[in-house]
Amino acid sequence: MDRPTADAALAGLDLVPFAESAVAQAKELERMLLANDIPVILAKPPAKACCGGGCGCGAKVQLMVREDDAPKIAQLLQADWLDAVRREGTIDAGLVPLRTPAENELICPACQFVGVLVDGMCQDCGLVLE
Repeated sequence: MDRPTADAALAGLDLVPFAESAVAQAKELERMLLANDIPVILAKPPAKACCGGGCGCGAKVQLMVREDDAPKIAQLLQADWLDAVRREGTIDAGLVPLRTPAENELICPACQFVGVLVDGMCQDCGLVLE
């Protein structure tokens, strides 16, 4: 999917922030999702006292998606992460424990924390998953 097609698919829809990160990481994720036909846009996050305020954390952007696409993105990120650790051999060496979540738990695609969401976010890293 290209940028104009994604923009057209998202025009006029209510979008939710999926992630907030530095521009370079957000652009990389944007390319990955567009390549998998998931429309996304990057947007300026709400004003915060920290970001851009001279604290040194750098510019951030939000990855905005349709709410219905969030679970697909989470699965895609988890699969990508698992592929990476398999290539590195860390699963086979027992360095990365794989745990199947219980019925009400999720595996965070960003940090691999297994647990229930708190206010729709991962308890460990704060990624919005709901």
